[in-house]
Amino acid sequence: MLLVAFSCLNDKNMPSPTTSATDTNAGSVTNPSTPAVVTCSPDTVYFNQAILPLITSNCAMSGCHDAISHKEGVILTDYTHIRAYSSTTNPTGSTLYRSIVTGYMPPKGPLTSTQMASILKWMQQGAKNNSCVASGNCVATNVSFANTVLPTLRTNCTGCHSGTTPSAGIDLNSYATVKVQAANGKLVGSISHAAGYIAMPSATVSISACEISQIKAWVTEGTLNN
Repeated sequence: MLLVAFSCLNDKNMPSPTTSATDTNAGSVTNPSTPAVVTCSPDTVYFNQAILPLITSNCAMSGCHDAISHKEGVILTDYTHIRAYSSTTNPTGSTLYRSIVTGYMPPKGPLTSTQMASILKWMQQGAKNNSCVASGNCVATNVSFANTVLPTLRTNCTGCHSGTTPSAGIDLNSYATVKVQAANGKLVGSISHAAGYIAMPSATVSISACEISQIKAWVTEGTLNN
């Protein structure tokens, strides 16, 4: 298979996945007579929560690999299309993984080693169209910027909001720049889809309720560089 050179041109819109209230592949639920509590496996890479937002944020915006632009004939907006460039038998040789590790994409700079490892692990686990939104165990106190806030933003937002020309002039790839957006209210307003703010990641989808509560808590706790 020839390597497809993924190269994005513009940063306009940031598609994002829909999420499920239950685990469609792994996890456990309490007694059905009580409110369901879903526990996601910490060793499982869930496509809808980890892979889809990462790929769409970095590669499937307007002018790149969205359904309208389909740069170089490549679309990376949904499971079927992303799966077509993936491999469960030879993950490191897949078009998707090779394009990432060799620098063909994304255009704003390489993914982190953790993000690359997540994509590889997803393929090694079968490249499943799986989903899990945990409930009942969301920790939204003493929230760490480095361990919680920044990883959430890098998965869902920095494909557009980073680099030398970030979308709308908003950079969300460092503590200093995120703190600015937290201070002016745009960070919480946008992720909460509050009136008067541009809804992010898009007008129709949002990050999980737990992630929103964690970012809100981080802001309330003083936007610490922790």
